[in-house]
Amino acid sequence: MNDKILGYIENDTIIHRLSGTTKLICFLMLSIIVMTSYDTRFLLFVTIFSLILFRLAEIPWNAVSFVVKFVLVFAILNLLAIYIFEPEYGVNLYNSRTVIRQGWGRYSLTKEQLFYEVNVAIKYFSTIPLALIFIFTTSPSEFASSLNKIGVSYKVSYAVALALRYIPDIQESYNDIKLASQARGIEMSKKASLVERIKSSSNIVWPLIFDSLNRIETISQAMELRRFGKENTRTWYSYRPFRKIDIFAIVISALITILGVYLFFVNGGRFYNPFVH
Repeated sequence: MNDKILGYIENDTIIHRLSGTTKLICFLMLSIIVMTSYDTRFLLFVTIFSLILFRLAEIPWNAVSFVVKFVLVFAILNLLAIYIFEPEYGVNLYNSRTVIRQGWGRYSLTKEQLFYEVNVAIKYFSTIPLALIFIFTTSPSEFASSLNKIGVSYKVSYAVALALRYIPDIQESYNDIKLASQARGIEMSKKASLVERIKSSSNIVWPLIFDSLNRIETISQAMELRRFGKENTRTWYSYRPFRKIDIFAIVISALITILGVYLFFVNGGRFYNPFVH
């Protein structure tokens, strides 16, 4: 069982075999067009496409369940906040008002507002699988080489790689300190009340901070001994050259992006309006 959060999972799927640069380019193209477009038909198509890719990547559910649940809670809160602060935004957006349920003041439930919020929800289901695929199928070193390949400074690229490597290490350290605390008789399981668990977990913060500082010091000294940053360029051990499968993936992503842009002209803007008579 993989208990990492946002950590690379080694495998030999078709997605894993793609170059890190390819995955980065495809992820950026698809994410940007999904965030820009509000065409429901296109968003549903990308959602199905991303779910198929997620299946092909063979990412275990236990590795992503926490992240997915967290994002779903955030998405629900975001949708509620949109309705609370702008319950007529969809009405103004689509220049139509069809009341489903009459409410108090401007808080009536309309088809237009509901349609807009459904589009926002679909955006989450479109981008979350793409982000998880990229994170869980791309090693930090390969991701750093990808950033450097598209023009990002190798120092910045290496810093990003270290940050990604550090997330699973933080979780591992937290679990080790937690187990050590439980061995000393501090109850942190579900047997204890929520308040007691929060209080006990907060006591882990300081040991975790000191452990993190020690790791940072060790990494800094190792980089200094290897004269990191002396040269303006560097080579990457984990870099993968482009192959036919990489070109195919980029072409597919580019065609989907072009389709999304084409729909802007068809719809006369970013929004698909089914309420036009």
